[in-house]
This record gives sequence, structure tokens and C-alpha cells, in this order.
Amino acid sequence: MNATKTRVWYLISLLAALCAPAHATVRISSVQPSLSAPQPVGTSIVWAVTATDTNPGPLTFQFNVTPPSGPLAMAWDFNAGTLNSGTWTSQPFTWTPTGIEGSYQIQVVIKDFTSGETASHTAYFQVSSLVSGGLPVVLPTANPLVALFSAPSCAAGSSMRVWFRAQSPGGSGSATNWAICHPPLSMTFEVAGMTPSTTYNMYSQTLTAGQVANGSTLSFATGVLPSAIPFPPFKISGPPGAIDSADSVVLLSPIQFDTKTIYPAVASKLSGQIIWYYYANTTNHSQLLTRPLPGGTFLSIQDVPAWNPASLQKQVLREVDLAGNVIRETNTGVLQQQLLAMGATDAAPCNGLGSPAPVGAACLGSFHHDAIQTLPGGQTALLVDIEKIFPVGTQGDASGLPVDIIGDMIIVLDSNWQVSWYFDAFQHAGGGGQLDINRPAVLGETCGVSTPGCPPMFLLGPGIAPLAQDWLHANSLYYQPQDGSIIWSSRHQDWVIKIEYNNGLGNANVVWLMGQDGAFTFNNIYSDPWPWFSHQHDVGVENGGMGPMTIFDNGNTRVSPPPLGLGSGDSRGMSLTVDETPCPPSPCMQVTPVLSVDLGVYSTAMGSAQLLGNGNYFFLAAAVRLPSGAVGSYSIEILPIPGTDTGTQVYNLEGTESYRAWRMPNMYQPPTT
Repeated sequence: MNATKTRVWYLISLLAALCAPAHATVRISSVQPSLSAPQPVGTSIVWAVTATDTNPGPLTFQFNVTPPSGPLAMAWDFNAGTLNSGTWTSQPFTWTPTGIEGSYQIQVVIKDFTSGETASHTAYFQVSSLVSGGLPVVLPTANPLVALFSAPSCAAGSSMRVWFRAQSPGGSGSATNWAICHPPLSMTFEVAGMTPSTTYNMYSQTLTAGQVANGSTLSFATGVLPSAIPFPPFKISGPPGAIDSADSVVLLSPIQFDTKTIYPAVASKLSGQIIWYYYANTTNHSQLLTRPLPGGTFLSIQDVPAWNPASLQKQVLREVDLAGNVIRETNTGVLQQQLLAMGATDAAPCNGLGSPAPVGAACLGSFHHDAIQTLPGGQTALLVDIEKIFPVGTQGDASGLPVDIIGDMIIVLDSNWQVSWYFDAFQHAGGGGQLDINRPAVLGETCGVSTPGCPPMFLLGPGIAPLAQDWLHANSLYYQPQDGSIIWSSRHQDWVIKIEYNNGLGNANVVWLMGQDGAFTFNNIYSDPWPWFSHQHDVGVENGGMGPMTIFDNGNTRVSPPPLGLGSGDSRGMSLTVDETPCPPSPCMQVTPVLSVDLGVYSTAMGSAQLLGNGNYFFLAAAVRLPSGAVGSYSIEILPIPGTDTGTQVYNLEGTESYRAWRMPNMYQPPTT
């Protein structure tokens, strides 16, 4: 949006707010499902809602769902509708009940955030069981590699799962997660982890007092991979070795900066054969799978139209299931309103600050890089970028104009995806043990409009320095259960940073900075010429927070030309023990390497790190320039060599450029980091 249009939009919005009726009225006109009740479990129902507003709006729509005998839960948070001839229409809300049968309540809430007026309506919808005559049933879903299996009720106190195995000779078997029985209702599972065009046998297993009883066997044939979807190619690179065969699934989140191809998130066998995918299937719809969750759901950041008029990128956070159904969704616009109500002045709308934006003005942009759900009580933490205008010369900018600096905000959502806590990196500018706004990005990274790898930029333009300073570039989050803190990685500061979250009671101070020039000493027992990580990704603490800390060390600063770096090198996979004991006594605040292995390739960005169950390590070198000139990735398993900080590659899967990768035993048990 250019400066003139931004100014006009802002003035119109301001005038509308001032001229709004003293008692603006919002009213729901209709609530219409695409299918009449009853419908069986697994059926997708699209809800369309129309409403009117005596205020100019925008009018926003929220959908909440109450399952039979369950609590109300937000399924689709306030998002702006479209206006036509005085009638507001919601964006389509697709609801797919894949749980129990019974009477559901669908509550629609509309709100005009300018006037504060709201209205609501509750519809009832009956969902029927797939099971009939006491026999199980298996049906296809919208994903040809995922089946929907329903079994008759099981006894209270028991648990059930579905076991499935390919009928072909030597076909491997797997199982879903265990689910607690809820008689007299049926049990429904999404079965995933199957190869295309293959027939499987599957049956329920009921666990009661340590004894397992098998149900009737059904057969299910998977479909072919859709030809309209551009699936990424894979190949094994290098000889196989002593791999962790238990973590036999590789889950990848591809992302293409060079070709702009939108690949689906995919899971494969160690051989590279695809066994699952998730594709949002929308034109120019980018998706970033950030984390797999226990039980077979996933967090994904997506480019979907949402209630943030200035942005069309990375506005929506979704939790999706194995079949691709959206379980719940929120967006930057509604979180922005919640943050502003909490006093987060840096979260203002980017298109309401004028042009040029004055010094001190700040706004919330888009979701980026990470969202996790390992916090207590089902809470979710995510990253969002903030732009803020600083005085002439800040961070060494020589343009003679005020400077746009990109920072980060960590937002924590409660179990119903409402903002409960936030950390604003700009609140800690000024040094004194906090984040220093005068310490620029180590390699001087900047962002222009539409720069690859940068968030959408809104405050650049006339009267502002032509390039924004990409100050922090946060890229991963980790919740530390031992002290309730949040650990995050700042790529452009070459730092890992701990924040005082204290399970929502913390004051959001910086506890420590780890890395070159940080608070820790590196115990360089292997005489590494450059011991510290740089421009790192995917920082986490293994074994439930007990250690070690795993890091993918991209190494950008280390391989940069002298005098700053060494001038050459590859990316490394790192594992560190961390002593946080305050000084004195000594030793204290010390990092000791367990592993610092050269991966043989240089990944300029992205990547991941993981400790496997057998003691090996798994690293994704995510963005490597291949001999062909294309950018690809290597999913590498390392067998550590005792008594050293290095190891041997025992597995290497070459694929497309990807943001992050995970090794898992199946589609239902993700890593804990």
C-alpha cells in the first residue's frame, strides 16, 4: 500500500470512528450450514453467516464449538468479513467433526471493534456415528493417504488405538496414539503413515487392565499422490550406517525462496518414500509447518487473508489434523486488538501510523518462524515481527533519515488461543543486561520491500531510511520446564536468549545472553578455532529440559571473510551442556561441547537439530547450494565418536530446500524439543 493510499485509509478510518453512531448496532441476519443435520462423523460442513452493522466496520466474525457434554472452545477467531450492499458476509468457516457423535453447539459472535458492539447466535447440529450394527468401519478422507477408522464403544477405564499393516509381503506395521474410551460413544481415529497405492489391514486394539484385545480386521486401500500437487523429490545420499531405525519417519516443512514453488509439508520413510502430506491447496498460499503435536496434529503459519489490512503474508496460525482439517485458527488482526487492550503500544496497525511514521511509532507485522505448544495447560507461544522507527543514525545507519528497525515479539496464547502474556524486544533496548538497540545485526543484515527471507515491510518509504535494520531475526522458541522460562534464538545477534516467563507470571526480562560476547564462557576442551555458534537455528534442550542443548549452527559469521570470520567452513551440528550457576563460585555460566560436528555442507539459513532415542543426532542442513545450482537440503544423522566432539554420518536424505525437519517413530509421537 503506497503512502497516499495509507494516509487516505487512515483518515477515513479516523473519520468513521469519530462519526460512528453513539449506539451502533450489529445484527446477525442468517447462520447457514452447507449441509442439513444430521451428518456422520468426518463430514465437512461449511458455515456462512451474514450480518449488518450501522457503523462502517469492519465487522468481524468468531466461531466457537461446544461438543456434546464438553466445554465451549474457540475454533475460528474474529476475522473480518466482506461488505456488499450493506451486508457483511463471513469468510467461510469449515467445520469437520472427527471426534464423538452427538449434539454440537456452533456459536457465532460478531463484533465491530470500532464501536465495541457485539451480537451472537447459537445453532445446534447433530452429528451421527459412523458405526452401525456394532461393526467398525473405515472410510477415506480428503487426504488419499489418511483413513478415518471408527470402532464401537469400549469400556470406561480402557483405552483404544488402531493397528495397521500393509498387506504386501514384509509390510511394516504401525499404530495410532492411544485414546481414552468414552462409553457409550464410538471411537474415531485418523490413520496416517501409509504409502500411496497400497492396501492395508487395520483393526482396533483395546487396552484393559494391561490386556490387549483386537477388534475385527478391515482393509483400506490408499490412493495415489495427486498430480496437481508438486511433491518434492528425495534421494539417499551416501552409504547407510548404524541409524536409529526406531525414529523411522522424516517429517519436513519445505520452503522455496528461489523457485517460489509451494510444496506440501511431507513425511517420508527413511528411504524417502512419502507416507503423508499436508497441502493447504490455495493459490499463492504459503504454509509453514512449525511443529508436530502429540496425537497427530500440527501448528502451521499460513498466508491467508485476515484482519490486518496492511498485510497479506503469514497472518494466520492454524492447528490442523492429519487429514488437513483445520481444528482452530487465529490471526494477526485479532491478536493485535488483544495486545493493544493489554497496553502493548508497539502492536499498533501498520497502516494507521501515517507516512512517514514518526520516531517512536511501532506496529505489528506478521507471524514468522515458530509456534510451539509445549507450555503448561496447552498454551501456545509464537513469534511476530515488530517494526519501530528510531532516530537518525541508530545502528550506524548513514542515510540521514529516521531508521526502521525490525524487532520481535513473543506472544503466549492460553488454551483457548487468547493472548495471556507477551515479550516485546523493544522494551529492553538500552543495554544494562538487556537487549541493546545500539548493537546492530552482526553481519549488518537489512530488509527492503519484498526482500527474500524478510517479513513484509510497511513503514519504509519517503522520509524513512531506504533499508530497515534486521536487528534480531528470532527463529526458534523453546519452553524450559525446570524454571518456566522461554529460550529463543536470535540469528542476527548470534545469541541464544533466555526470557523470564515464569509460566505467565514473569516480568519478561532477559535472564541471560549466550554466544559470542554473551554471559557464558565456552569451555573449549577441543581447541576449536571458533567454538561459538553463529546465525544458528532450532535451539532446544533435550530430555525434558535436562539437557543437552542442541543447535543447528549455520555458521554465517564464522565463515564470513576476515577479520570478522574465518573465511570458510561448513555448517555444524552442535550439542552443548550448559551450567547456569551464577558467578561466583567457579566454574559458573559455562558451556561445554558434547558435539560440534562439521556436516560437510554450508546451509546459509534455516535448519534443525535433534537428539534421537538411540543417542545419535539428527540435523537438517536446510538451504544448501547443490552442484546443479539449485538449493536443496540434507537430512543428516550423526553417530557420535566417543571421546571427541565429532561423529560419523550414517544417514543422509537429500531433498528440497526446507525450513525444518523432525525424526519421529510415527505420525503421532513428535519430538519433545
